Amino acid sequence: MGRDKKGGARFDFSGLAKFLIAAGLILAGIGLVLLFAGKIPWLGRLPGDILYRGKNVTFYFPVVTCLVVSVILSLILWFINRR
Repeated sequence: MGRDKKGGARFDFSGLAKFLIAAGLILAGIGLVLLFAGKIPWLGRLPGDILYRGKNVTFYFPVVTCLVVSVILSLILWFINRR
């Protein structure tokens, strides 16, 4: 924190600005994924995903889909952080 010419406090908001830009890009990315997730036919229907249908209950847990998405995101982040 520095002082301006009149002796008042001067704040540096560049860190906050960078954080807000990054948060906005992340939210936009999540929005795009949610928008196009229904158009990927294999997403959520891979062999190994758990589906139990009982008389009054249905339980679904996409184990393999979670693993595939995790590997893809890990590779993307690895390529980004490689520099």
